[in-house]
Amino acid sequence: MKSQIIKKAGRIFKHLRKNDGMTLIEIMIVVAIIGILSAIVGPALFNNIKKADVTSAKNQIKNFETALEMFNLENKSYPTTDEGLKALVEGGYIKKIPQDPWKHDYVYRSPGEEGREYEIISLGEDGKDGGEGFAADIKSWE
Repeated sequence: MKSQIIKKAGRIFKHLRKNDGMTLIEIMIVVAIIGILSAIVGPALFNNIKKADVTSAKNQIKNFETALEMFNLENKSYPTTDEGLKALVEGGYIKKIPQDPWKHDYVYRSPGEEGREYEIISLGEDGKDGGEGFAADIKSWE
């Protein structure tokens, strides 16, 4: 019995030794398939990441707005531009002021333009005023 198992194992190992590698053509086909898949999936993945950053910035602005409303209820006014969002931390309304998803500071103004009591702005991916697409500013009033 043992000798039969050893013989069968020997045949299997001989067979494996004969087929122990891939040909150059097989490797090239695998590399081509991986390249095609990354060309298709890569851009879609990066767009989803960028959309998630925009959503994250909008959510952070909403959190600021909630804290600003609580500040206003207790103090009968919003923090001035000079006091900035730091007044929310000092008053205990939020723990810290996060940067936007692109590692830029949020812009806070009070009073805002066009009669708005305050404005909170993320300058987007490019960190500059204006912009289009993912570089567009994200504003509390839009």
